[in-house]
Amino acid sequence: MKRLLSSFAAALFAVSLFAAEPMIFIPPTDSPSPADEALADYFRNETITVAENCLADIKTADDWKAHHGEYRVQLQEMLGLAPWPEWTDLKAVVTGKLEQEDFIVEKLHFQPVPKLYITAALYLPKKHDQPLPTILLESGHARVITNNISYGNKAAYQHLGAWFARNGYACLNVDTLSLGEIRGDHVGTRDQGQWWWNSRGYTPAGVEAWIGIRALDYLCSRPEVDTNRIGICGHSGGGAYSWTVGALDDRVKAAAPMAGLTDLQNQIFENLVDSHCDCNFSINTYRWDFPQLAALFAPRPLLLGGTDKDRLFHLSGMNRLQQHLRRIYTLLGETNKFGFVITPGPHEWNVEGQVAVLRWFNRHLKGEDPPIENAAKAFFTAQQLKVFNELPVDAVNTNIQASFVPAGKPLAAGEAKSKRESLVATLKQKSFNGWPAEDLPLDAKPAFSVERDGVKLSAWDFTSRHEVPLRIYFLEYVSANGGQPVLLHILDQSAWTTWLAAFRAFGPGLHADLSDAMAGELRGANPPADAAAFEKLRRELSDKNITLAFFAPRGIGLNAWSGGEKRLTQIRRRFMLLGQTLAGMQVWDIRRAVQMIHFVREGDKAKVELRAAGAMSSQTQFAALFEPSVRKLEVETWRGPETGGGDYLNFDKFLDAQAVAELNAAIIGK
Repeated sequence: MKRLLSSFAAALFAVSLFAAEPMIFIPPTDSPSPADEALADYFRNETITVAENCLADIKTADDWKAHHGEYRVQLQEMLGLAPWPEWTDLKAVVTGKLEQEDFIVEKLHFQPVPKLYITAALYLPKKHDQPLPTILLESGHARVITNNISYGNKAAYQHLGAWFARNGYACLNVDTLSLGEIRGDHVGTRDQGQWWWNSRGYTPAGVEAWIGIRALDYLCSRPEVDTNRIGICGHSGGGAYSWTVGALDDRVKAAAPMAGLTDLQNQIFENLVDSHCDCNFSINTYRWDFPQLAALFAPRPLLLGGTDKDRLFHLSGMNRLQQHLRRIYTLLGETNKFGFVITPGPHEWNVEGQVAVLRWFNRHLKGEDPPIENAAKAFFTAQQLKVFNELPVDAVNTNIQASFVPAGKPLAAGEAKSKRESLVATLKQKSFNGWPAEDLPLDAKPAFSVERDGVKLSAWDFTSRHEVPLRIYFLEYVSANGGQPVLLHILDQSAWTTWLAAFRAFGPGLHADLSDAMAGELRGANPPADAAAFEKLRRELSDKNITLAFFAPRGIGLNAWSGGEKRLTQIRRRFMLLGQTLAGMQVWDIRRAVQMIHFVREGDKAKVELRAAGAMSSQTQFAALFEPSVRKLEVETWRGPETGGGDYLNFDKFLDAQAVAELNAAIIGK
């Protein structure tokens, strides 16, 4: 073994090749605001809630058997694979062969969906007299690019493909969507602001899972492959895809994912999400923690592995993950089929980890445990492994995100109204499943009240939930005797600044100091007083005999977080991992503001009108759907994520902006 390890050390590729794509983490502000601190508490408590619910219903083997199928269907949906894409002709083509003394390599490409070209290398031992145990080797984020030509990350993993073949396995090593010979996109939300991916229910994790499933189809078509002895493995991103493919496809009989999964505590508390591509995450509709995905491989043989100083998959999370898995395998009476190996080192698939993986497959796919007498090493240049001489001009790899998850079909005229109840229920389950319980207390209390020239400005504090303090403001005539409608203005950041300017004009001459009353609002904000804007509000009070209310949801105004766009991206991705979106939770905040109006005006049962402009237009329309007391809605043109508006999980799969407008029209204005 000492000689083997020494040989490995001399032959291995540099492990730095296997790091994830560059991270954009920005440290928190040096002077966090109360809103920053409240947000940190919110993420901490939400993460704990999701973690505590993870597999909590599984207490017996029968529980697991009863829920396994349901969980698999949910995962399929959260990867954008429900219904399954069409099983089209793979159109597999072998473009060349390479030979060594004891194995050959076939260079090939196939199409998991039409015109999505995936490049791969199939390693086969030269000598075999029966179908072979087979490994699907998933590539991680290794960049092999020279002069802007990508040779595919399979070139960086060739030492492992060859090693498996030299040890008696067929091994198909597939390129990824993002770092294959035709480069696609893994970082739409992380780096490019492509928040519409959430609304479409699209994640590149789904594409990678489908690539792996179709790769299994290809392997099963090959006479060299024993279809009852297929294993899967990979490191980092390749480890992540090993989990999803193995969870969804029972043709995988044994798995050994290395450093491809941890838990929400690592991702959110310890900022790992800021380093990871979108390909590591599903659309978390059902609010899973990652052990629930991992457990779907049970009771098949599963080796969980990593290193003790991995900066991207922390040891603490790996330990919690293995505890969940060990419990499930113990319930099923299959403890001998679960293994856990941690080797010393940083983010790498090192010698010791490779030996553990090969021994695992030898035991569970071959039924033997022979000495390992050769070392993993590279035999070819990257150029030799290149599949395409010229890239196909019809490839959809670079824009597969636009078509992989189909958008929902527009509803026919009147269909939204006739199906209103079922459509709203679908929205609640698929887009807003991360909302708290409907009966959550408001914890309301008055904040201040000041008067001038017969006009009263008052404010109430309440909570959207206990870590999200909010404030709503009322402007009304002192002499008002109740019964007026309340026009609630939903403020985006621009409207918040305009609102502050109007109320600076309200301050002079007060018997109470407005600046003291509104100290929080005015801190750090310096818009000049706008008397004309305030006079416009006074006229609206008079002309319409109405009470005006003003509200900014989380992330805006008093509740704005520090940092720029990159930090906001980090915040939004944390919501995403928790099965929420920032916009979706702002919808909940607006609903709570409507409920606060009824709390403050309980005696006269105020009718509520909603008005919004700019970035809050879609949030306000959604809130109106769920609050039956809203009798009128005034909003600007719908803004989706493509035009700077909000994103809502899975929304585009079953509704569109016109349908939301029709649903509101069915209940508003009666």
